[in-house]
Amino acid sequence: MTNIKEEIKKHKTIAMLAPSFASEFSYPEIVSQLKNLGFDKIVELTFGAKMVNREYHKILRNQKEKLWISSVCPGIVEFISKKYPKYAKNLIPVDSPMIATAKICKKFYPDYKICFISPCNFKKEEAKSSKLVDFCIDYQELHKLLKEKDIKPLKTREKFDKFYNDYTKIYPLSGGLSKTAHLKGVLKKGEEKIIDGILEVEKFLEKPDKKIHFLDITFCKGGCIGGPFLSSKSLKEKRKKLKHYLCIAKKEKIPKGKEGIIKKARGIKFKK
Repeated sequence: MTNIKEEIKKHKTIAMLAPSFASEFSYPEIVSQLKNLGFDKIVELTFGAKMVNREYHKILRNQKEKLWISSVCPGIVEFISKKYPKYAKNLIPVDSPMIATAKICKKFYPDYKICFISPCNFKKEEAKSSKLVDFCIDYQELHKLLKEKDIKPLKTREKFDKFYNDYTKIYPLSGGLSKTAHLKGVLKKGEEKIIDGILEVEKFLEKPDKKIHFLDITFCKGGCIGGPFLSSKSLKEKRKKLKHYLCIAKKEKIPKGKEGIIKKARGIKFKK
């Protein structure tokens, strides 16, 4: 593991959180906990997910003649590239929310190092191989750091530093992309399929349904909340915690200047 404690001391650093964090940590307490660890800025991937959704919407609206496969899950991208390379051309050529958010952070905070906090090893590998994310830790490593420094989740009203977006907070759930990409009217009934869990994905790819034009798929059962670096709580319990987080977010008053509005991503390309 990168010596994150030393990196934080040496550099101005942003902590980027995947929204699956809400199944593992308390909000807003986690924001102040990360600040107490030494991170200067704390952001969430939800605004990046919003910008990714906009690109998906354009592609699915304008190019309906083929099967498109979601590429937000790096586990799926790696699996298809290695085991089903004939489907590589079907992966939607758009950044993942992590990469999209890192690009946005680089625009607003060019002098900061970026640390991604990951729910799974696939995302850790994607972060390490990118030229945008400087270092990465997973949820279990974060638990360990908080325990070492005895930083407890005390009551707080501290908020993320920038780029708020509420509805994409359900992105870590299976089908979260489809539910937030405004695809009604873009795809007809029966043209979209949601699959979670790599065994089920493999079954489909072995015998694809030609009526399907969009596959919203994730490597882990349940979506990102089924990632290996989350606790052993049931998927039902983790799903409940994430939906509770969404309810909190919808009622939260966001300070002016912290909203995730489209013009803030102007000039950034999210297509590969």
